[in-house]
Amino acid sequence: MKNIPEFFGCQVFNDKVMRDRLPSDTYKALVETVEAGKPLELSVANVVANAMKKWAIEKGATHYTHWFQPMTGVTAEKHDSFINPDGKGNVIMKFSGKELVKGEPDASSFPSGGIRATFEARGYTAWDPSSYAFVKEGSLYIPTAFCSYTGEALDKKTPLLRSMEVLEREAIKILKLFGKDVKRVVTTIGPEQEYFIIDKEVYLKRPDLMYTGRTLFGAKPPKGQELEDQYFGQIKPRIAEYMADLDEELWKLGISAKTKHNEVAPAQHEMAPVFSTSNVASDHNQLTMEIMKKVADRHGLVCLLHEKPFAGVNGSGKHDNWSLSTDTGENLLNPGKTPFENAQFLLFLAAVIKAVDEYQDLLRISVASAGNDHRLGANEAPPAIISMFLGEELQEVLTAIENGETLEAHKKAIMDLGVSLIPKFNKDTTDRNRTSPFAFTGNKFEFRMVGSAASVAGPNTILNTIVANSLSDFYEELESSDDLIKDVMQLVKKTVKEHKRIIFNGNGYSKEWEEEAERRGLYNLKSTPEALSKMLDEKNIKLFEKFGVYTKGEMEARYEIYMENYCTVISIEALTMIDLIKKQVMPAVMDYEKTLIDLITGKQAVSVSDKMESALLEKISKLADAMYVKLEALEDAMLLVKNCKDTQETGMYYKDKVFLGMQELRAVVDELETLVAAEYWPLPTYAQMLYSVI
Repeated sequence: MKNIPEFFGCQVFNDKVMRDRLPSDTYKALVETVEAGKPLELSVANVVANAMKKWAIEKGATHYTHWFQPMTGVTAEKHDSFINPDGKGNVIMKFSGKELVKGEPDASSFPSGGIRATFEARGYTAWDPSSYAFVKEGSLYIPTAFCSYTGEALDKKTPLLRSMEVLEREAIKILKLFGKDVKRVVTTIGPEQEYFIIDKEVYLKRPDLMYTGRTLFGAKPPKGQELEDQYFGQIKPRIAEYMADLDEELWKLGISAKTKHNEVAPAQHEMAPVFSTSNVASDHNQLTMEIMKKVADRHGLVCLLHEKPFAGVNGSGKHDNWSLSTDTGENLLNPGKTPFENAQFLLFLAAVIKAVDEYQDLLRISVASAGNDHRLGANEAPPAIISMFLGEELQEVLTAIENGETLEAHKKAIMDLGVSLIPKFNKDTTDRNRTSPFAFTGNKFEFRMVGSAASVAGPNTILNTIVANSLSDFYEELESSDDLIKDVMQLVKKTVKEHKRIIFNGNGYSKEWEEEAERRGLYNLKSTPEALSKMLDEKNIKLFEKFGVYTKGEMEARYEIYMENYCTVISIEALTMIDLIKKQVMPAVMDYEKTLIDLITGKQAVSVSDKMESALLEKISKLADAMYVKLEALEDAMLLVKNCKDTQETGMYYKDKVFLGMQELRAVVDELETLVAAEYWPLPTYAQMLYSVI
């Protein structure tokens, strides 16, 4: 491997490259655009574009593309070459500021939720200078926002950028009350990415994995994750080679991949980057998922990002570590040594508590998908009930404030393991609660509900907006204060009393918590259709319109897109299941039945006992009949979808009828797999897939 500091970011048109290649006045104007939101003059864009083109060509680029994030959940790109005819039969390499700033992809075929008619094709991409351009596979990639001809956001980046500006504005207003001279407040995130790796040869024999990203059938293997020997275990040589190659590819693109390790389930792993601003982290995570798959393919492997590719073992999530920082280097969620006396921290903490309680439905919606429904609440991920974990020390602080009591500062606890040669060290002030959906972890919140395949842009757009709303409400109460600290503490006390139901430090997996949450009046939206039913509630539309993050039309469009995606995913899974059973499972079962019948007939002919074969045949025959009945029921359910009257009814129908029918059918097929001889079973087993990489 090369010297990392030398090649890190070598494919990125980053700040160092811009300082070296742009005239000082152009560089200054670009920085002011990014940091202060000043309009970018076309003359400046022309200079930047020319420098960007020259640099990209030196890196081997022949094309450029506006790289954007439509509502498909993956990225999109259209490539144009730099060549321009010179009128003399030759070409020159040209790239203008206009081409840098604006593009015109066809918007008609991307999900729009009714904002665009299919015959209206024009859409726009607009350069986002806050996220660096980069060269990849012979093209200059320019991060952009994507909107319709009439200006509605058709992507995930635009609302995220809006929400970041809104939160920054409201946070600065609060900080000014504390006498802080702050020009910028940025939200930072560090998304921990979980994923599975299996052998490509095995993958290609599983049409369900190829079409849907998850196994629709599969009996439990003799060994799963019961021994807990995979978690943080020794990384297998082939996986280690893959991870090393992945790190290098990510580092070239300026993605600070930091941590890698085995996760809980066999064949499951994790990669975690260093924190960066929400927008850049979101772009980087999209790139990370793409590169994970491409690098895996080079190694004869397949990277699975579905939230639940294998039933019966842990699924994959994406822990979204969210925090707030200022341009002066201050982390606004750092409690300091004496959080009880830290009024500014307590106010920002109270803002988050209020936000999460008031808009728990939106947070649940932000992680809703057909894939994530398999994972949430399955004793491997947080439940579908939104709650917050604060830990003992902060809970003690808030209880004291609520009761009007004073609290002594805690001394740092020392961890002494009783072994003289092992150094003593300071113990953290709080434990970690892996069952909590939204846990405070020292100086940040970890939103643990995000699915592994999801874009982090959506959840962070929601988080930024709801916290901005709390800060806006707090500012209205405090802007005329004569005794700020006293009034802040009173406001914190009031907030804790009104919203403490959202705080839960116990076991989120327990049945008792589900019952307690119901008594507290918290939502338990177990499926995507149930969650989406709350999306267009008046309070939610008012929130986003208040801050200009979404218009009502953009909200309605997203509801249609999310629900249509859920229904389409379930439909594809059901059709794949039907096809697999008819073309592979049923013929295999019949072949094995014929073998048993021939064996029984042969034994009977020579008066030898056929007790075992007959008993086995009877079991398989009964299960085969049950499979056929449930297959017909699933086909009938798919035909009746057309009778649903509206979007919400269709979503609930897919959940209650189609998906339930799939689960019942799967149970029968999985039992058949345990009885049919391996040489007859047409699909690679869980054991073969989970232990295929050695």
